[in-house]
Amino acid sequence: MPPKKTTQNIIWFKNCSSKDFPQVGGKNANLGEMFQLGLRVPPGFAVTTNTFDTFIDRGRVRNKIVRTLSQIPPENIHAIEGAGRQIRDIIESTPIPKNITKQIKEAYQKLGDLCGIPDLPVAVRSSATSEDLKTASFAGQHESYLWVRGEEEVIQHILKCWASLFTDRAIAYRNQIGWPHDKVTISVGVQKMVNAKCAGVMFTIDPVIGDENKIVVEGNWGLGESVVKGEVSPDHFVVDKQSSEILEKSVALKLVCYQLEGDKVVCAPPSPEKQNQLCLNDKELVEIVRLGKISETHYQSAQDLEWAIDVDLPFPENVFLVQTRPVTSTGKPKQSNTDIIIDMMSSLFRR
Repeated sequence: MPPKKTTQNIIWFKNCSSKDFPQVGGKNANLGEMFQLGLRVPPGFAVTTNTFDTFIDRGRVRNKIVRTLSQIPPENIHAIEGAGRQIRDIIESTPIPKNITKQIKEAYQKLGDLCGIPDLPVAVRSSATSEDLKTASFAGQHESYLWVRGEEEVIQHILKCWASLFTDRAIAYRNQIGWPHDKVTISVGVQKMVNAKCAGVMFTIDPVIGDENKIVVEGNWGLGESVVKGEVSPDHFVVDKQSSEILEKSVALKLVCYQLEGDKVVCAPPSPEKQNQLCLNDKELVEIVRLGKISETHYQSAQDLEWAIDVDLPFPENVFLVQTRPVTSTGKPKQSNTDIIIDMMSSLFRR
């Protein structure tokens, strides 16, 4: 029998596991699993799919979404762009029910108390039930927001995450693989920010040639967005999976990074001395790899992880994992029809 759907609106990461996937989505379920394994994961909570479903049903938003998408041909790029914008506007302008808003604000306050920081800076991250599956790569289809502070800002960015279920890219991808739009739902993770001196990604398999004996780590100064979004040529490291011997260290000319200025995250060049300096030392690299191997062993499959090094904490307590998901393919990727659609959208609508 399928797991019974929860009526809870909030589930803390420490109480999440893979069995909660229908309620908290792939990203949050994986964070909970890592928490259970004792891996270093910043604390936080999931706003469940029940919350989103209640929101769109009470405001009759679901009917508007179904009606809007049923009127567009799936191959019509202009129609997808217009429908997506209309649906996102509807979601972001619809108030969340007051009892749910109260629960979210109370959870955010509790998280701040737990960390000893009022108006705690958090990441507000989408976690859809279609994300992070072994059979399809929905990663990057939905939005995440960094360094969000204050109750009202958290509420507004949860709405933005819900709306990102209907970005042009997400709609086009679901059309391409035949995933019904009326069957999607979404959870949102609210997680303490890591004040990252550097961050990046790790693959517990060589993602290009499929070598299972190597772990590949890439990173840049500041927050991990520049690496995840492919906006920078990152530092590149290769480590032997069995011995943890460092096989390769390649420093890149890093001309942009995401860093904090005041209360805002900005994209700016790192300091001149850092642009040609490796962002990780050997101890940090080996510790990241150790955590990645634990995750791979637990899931019994190659993992694509995100990591961050907190500037405010001593080693090794400063090494965090902030996401893990299965590696869905290896070898040099071919451009899919979906990628072609997205490239066309980018050229048409973002000039």
